[in-house]
Parts: sequence; C-alpha cells; structure tokens
Amino acid sequence: MKPLLQVNQLGIRFNPDDSHTAAVKNSSFTVNSGELVAIVGESGSGKSVTALSILQLLPAQAAVTGEVLFCKDENEPVDLLQLPAKKLNRIRGNDIAMIFQEPMTSLNPVFTCGYQVMEAIQLHQQVNKKTARQKAIALFEQVKLPGAANMLHRYPHEISGGQKQRVMIAMAMSCQPALLIADEPTTALDVTVQKTILELIKSLQEPTPGALRGGPGRQHNMGVVFITHDLGVVADIADKILVMYKGEIVEQGPAKEILLSPKHPYTKALLACRPAGQKKGHRLPVVSDFMNVPEKIVEQAVSKPLTINPKYDQQTTNLVVENLVVKFPVQKNVFGKVTQFFNAVDDVSFRVQRGDIVGLVGESGCGKTTLGRTILQLIKPASGQIILNGKDLAHAQPAELRNIRKDMQVVFQDPYGSLNPRITIGEAIMEPLKVHAVLNSNKQRREKVMDLLEKVSLDTDHFNRYPHQFSGGQRQRICIARALALDPSFLIFDEMVSALDVSVQAQVLNLLNDLKKEFGFSALFISHDLAVVHYICNRILVMRLGRIVEEGEAGQVYHHPKNEYTQKLVDAIPGKNIF
Repeated sequence: MKPLLQVNQLGIRFNPDDSHTAAVKNSSFTVNSGELVAIVGESGSGKSVTALSILQLLPAQAAVTGEVLFCKDENEPVDLLQLPAKKLNRIRGNDIAMIFQEPMTSLNPVFTCGYQVMEAIQLHQQVNKKTARQKAIALFEQVKLPGAANMLHRYPHEISGGQKQRVMIAMAMSCQPALLIADEPTTALDVTVQKTILELIKSLQEPTPGALRGGPGRQHNMGVVFITHDLGVVADIADKILVMYKGEIVEQGPAKEILLSPKHPYTKALLACRPAGQKKGHRLPVVSDFMNVPEKIVEQAVSKPLTINPKYDQQTTNLVVENLVVKFPVQKNVFGKVTQFFNAVDDVSFRVQRGDIVGLVGESGCGKTTLGRTILQLIKPASGQIILNGKDLAHAQPAELRNIRKDMQVVFQDPYGSLNPRITIGEAIMEPLKVHAVLNSNKQRREKVMDLLEKVSLDTDHFNRYPHQFSGGQRQRICIARALALDPSFLIFDEMVSALDVSVQAQVLNLLNDLKKEFGFSALFISHDLAVVHYICNRILVMRLGRIVEEGEAGQVYHHPKNEYTQKLVDAIPGKNIF
C-alpha cells in the first residue's frame, strides 16, 4: 500500500540568496492511513513551516525544494508542490484539512461558529443551507460541544478556548479528510481540556471495521500529522514521532522507542526538561546541557552567588485572603437592576507566608485569574478581606492604594501583549521607577535596569531593543525584570509559562527559583499544569467553580490528592502513564 503522504528531501529557504540559512533541510518522512505522526521540537525548529509547505501556505518569497506526494484512494500520487492553485484549492479543506494553533485568530469574529462550519460544508460538498446546517449540528455533537444546535448561533468570543478548538476540529472534519494536520492544537489549554482534545482526535482517526479509504466514514481511517513542542503531549496517542532541531529531523521512529530509548541528545533534552517527575528545588535540565551549547542562563545560575535581603528574613504572613467573594452580573430586569449574579470567586480564604510560592491550579473558568486580579485590586470584590503586609487592600483609599501597588506586581501569560511595542524594553522596565519616583535620576534608574537585565540573563545592550526583536522566553524574562523593578514583596505569576516551549519553560522556572532566593519575594503562581506547580511551589491550592476544593503541601497534593477533581487534574498530566 502506498503511503498517504510522502515527503522527500524537503528544503525551505526564506532568503533564496542565502544558501547557508534554511528553515528546513532535507527532511523526509511518510504518513500512512490511520497513522498519527507527531512532529516535535522547539519553536523555530521548522515544525510549522514543514506543515504549511504541504498545502503551499508559505509566503511567496519562500523557496521550497523536494517532493510532497499525496496519494488519495490508491490513485497515482500527486506532488502538491507542483499543483496549480485551482487544483490545490480542491484538496485544501477537502482531502487535507488543517487545525491551527490559535483558534481565536483562525475563526472570523464577525460570523457565528455555525456559519463558518456551514460555509466550509457548502463550499466543498455543494449542498443546500438546510443540509449544511444538519451536518454542522452532527459535527458539533461528534466533537462533544455542549448544546450543539445552540452552538451554531454563538460567536467565537462567547465560548471557551477548548470549545473554540473543537469548532476548528469540526470545521476540519466537515469534508471527511484523508489527512489532518494539527499544528499545536492544545498549546495553552488546560490539561483536562488538552486530554479531551487529544482523545477526540484519536477517536476520530480510529478505523471503522470494513471501512475503506475514500468510502463512507473515510475520516475514521485518516492520517494525522500532529505538531507540538512537548513529547509528553503525544506520549499516549502517537504511532510515530519525528524530532526536529534547527530545521532537520534528527530522530524518528515508533513512539514508544523514541520516548523510552531516545538516541539523539536533543530528544533526551526535550524529555529531561519537563517538570513532571523532577525533584523540587533542583535545577531543571535545559537543552544546552545536552547539546554543549553555551547558555548564559546556566552560567549565571551556577557562578553568581545569591544573597538574601535581610528585610525578608522574618517568616511572617505576607498575604491574607479571607472569605473573598467576587460577583459578576448576568441578568437584569427592564429597569436595569441586576437580578442574577455569577459568583466567580466564592468565599475563598488562604494565606501566603513570606518567602513562599503558593500554586493556584484549576481549569479555565474556575476563577483563578479573577482571584489574582482581585488581589491586585484590578477587580473590586463584593465582600471579604485582602490584607497585604498588614494593609487592607479592599478598603484602601486610591492614594493609599497607589503606594501599596509598589509592593505587589504581576507577570501575565502573554509577554508580548504585556509590553508596549512602541517603546524599548529598557524604557518599559524603567517606567514603573519613574511613575513611583524611585531613585533620584534617570541615570540611576538606567543603571538599575541594566542590573535587572543581567539578573534575568539578558545582555545590557538589549536596553534599546523593541519587544518584537526577542523570543517568547526572552520577552517573559523582560516582564519578570519589570515586575522586580520596584522590589515588591509579593508577585502574581498568571500562567506565565503555559504557552512556552518545554525547554524555554525550564529556563524560566530555573530563573524564577534563582530570583526567589536572591530577592526573597513571596508569590501566587497561577497555572493549569499541576506538574509545573508541584515543581516550583511550596503549597498548592486547587480551585473549581470559584471555590478552593483542596489545599496542602505541594508533594501531598500532587502525589496523594484527596479530592476527586484534583485526582482528575493529576491523571490528565500528559505522558503520565509513559514516564
């Protein structure tokens, strides 16, 4: 039987005049019907570029060499790279479908979810609107969207990230493709939602007894190309794994063989830098440890002596949250009076000791971020107390709150969205020093910024660069430097590593451990990943539907969870059954 997809000696260059710099170099692999092939590697390794080249979705200036042979229904294979646009359009979305990483930017915000799926069905299957609607509802039911018929009328902004990704899967499956390309479809999703999406893709791929490719139920024997940066994500679903490093496939083979007996140093590095299973307090391995590549963050972490600020020595309580309630109006009467509220945070109480990092874990929508923003007074609580260093934030006057804000800072999930693209990163870090009149002159402030850049393992000559000139991991370090500029005693890290590569995530977590020892701050670390929280935190709070359902010492909650919901989160950790 001929492979469904056969890629031969694929090469991609974005600068045709530069023969030495290639995004993809001489890559070859095959995908069979009913097979799930995972392409794994860091950002910039060439994974997405490889996937986009299959359907000729690369920019016009890209120079692509090699062959991409697609064989449908046992016909003679066709080279997708040589097909004219008209013939290729018949294949795109029909025989080969693609799910992109960010569903919010892939879905049109001005059209309903149902309209967008129905549009794809009508375009490729030439059916009327009524039939397309019935097919869309059936697809929504197949991908387990709640209230499938009602979901047709919902706009993308009205549903969660996991639901948007299921809409994208329904759209991709609408024409029963022979090949599905999934580009990071679970990045930044909750571990439980991620597990559901992975199981869904696998179930849609499983062959139906007696089904032939091209016949009824063809989608149940489709090939899948699954792109990710985390080997743990594909541990339970992949048949074959390709590992890409700097544009080359450095290792490929059966999934179990790659996961249990990796041969290439880079594969070993990707497996080793995952927080799951690592000892608390120990430095996470990074790629440079395996590849013999100089890494500044490693040198600084080892050579730089750490000092504890004396004012943080006393182990007193830093933050007290008592009976906190946050309500949002969901229904009003004809006179505009609110008749129904939604309790986003429902009677939450906990304490953070000075010098501790407390983890807050839960699925999207459970109230984690709302709780963090309420502590920062970005959202006003309905009732309860928030006491930071003995001062009640919930009842503080604006002038008093402005002074208190120096002592509490936040690092958000999206570092690029947190930085002003029009000012340099040096100015961004210096800005809070100017606002709060810290130090006597801009020269002194500039020197402090330079020192902070070195502390987060960036060069001082980065001062005059703009955010777009840095990688995601570097931008996150910049945000950490800005948060530390005012020497706060308390920080909130809101999903700060959820969208980063596992190798970059390891570097940021190592950095966070080092900075905690040096600055002595306490923190609330918000995440949906229990493995990360267990590694970095002293205590863990598990949140569900606005309430704390379990709390305790990190090892106890992670290894011996008592609450059923916590057990569900632990069981959903990717690759837990393999490693």
